[in-house]
Amino acid sequence: MSEPKEVEHEITISAPAAEVYRLIADVANWPRIFPPTIYVDHLERSGNEELIGIWATAGGQAKNWTSRRVLDPEGLRITFRQTVSAPPVASMGGTWIIEPLDEATSRVRLLHDYTAVDDDPAGLAWIDEAVDRNSRSELAALRTNVELATASDELTFSFEDTVQVDGAAKDLYDFVNEADRWSERLPHVATVRLTEDTPGLQTLEMDTRAKDGSTHTTKSYRVCLDGRKIAYKQTTLPALMNLHTGYWTFRETDEGTFASSQHTVVLRPENIAKILGPQAGVAEAREYVRGALSTNSRATLNHAKAYAEARR
Repeated sequence: MSEPKEVEHEITISAPAAEVYRLIADVANWPRIFPPTIYVDHLERSGNEELIGIWATAGGQAKNWTSRRVLDPEGLRITFRQTVSAPPVASMGGTWIIEPLDEATSRVRLLHDYTAVDDDPAGLAWIDEAVDRNSRSELAALRTNVELATASDELTFSFEDTVQVDGAAKDLYDFVNEADRWSERLPHVATVRLTEDTPGLQTLEMDTRAKDGSTHTTKSYRVCLDGRKIAYKQTTLPALMNLHTGYWTFRETDEGTFASSQHTVVLRPENIAKILGPQAGVAEAREYVRGALSTNSRATLNHAKAYAEARR
């Protein structure tokens, strides 16, 4: 096998280097700063080394892989290597390097090294094109979303709704996992289209009824994890939101069984006045969005509770 090919891409970001490093190092931020990323989960952690599972879209399809990372917070560097690569990639790794240009600006360099299966020239050309395209789009999205994240903390918020259930966590999980049956089980869901070509990776489209009787269509990618968690990222968004991610969790404790629905939202400030009127600001938009999302989440949680308790 020949030596790995090495390439480098870079971009300048209007944010402090330490903040850029923090956002990349904490994989919980990835669905927020990298549009293709649906969810990232820690599989192993030891000191500054970690094994992560990544679920992301590629070509309109949801895919997943694992990557091992080494964090260097002092040097503002993160190295990564895929543990299992998909053909035509034989091996893939690289490094994030964040360099301060001044107190408020940083340069981000993204290095890759890779080889093709059997050193195939056509496979290498495919990887060249994919790495170049993905690196450029990833860095551009990183700049946009890091600058938004560091400049607009008030636009980002998270919240969680929880119900206690006299039933099994597995039944709660099944209720949420079986979203193809939601139009039968949930009054606020009109129609559902669910596909699951890869076990545990779902594409969910549904038409939801609002309080005023109108319906709106949403599309989400969902990652279903071993009966304990279902994480999702909404890809068709209402006009008030730049981002909507979340997860459902189901746990049995000494105090009882609990089901929770968590949401993280980034508001779209330019649409607030158009949607809520000229007097509305960020505070009103936060209240409105939280109310709308929480209403549907609580309805789903309460129906899941009734389903689980009926199966005791």
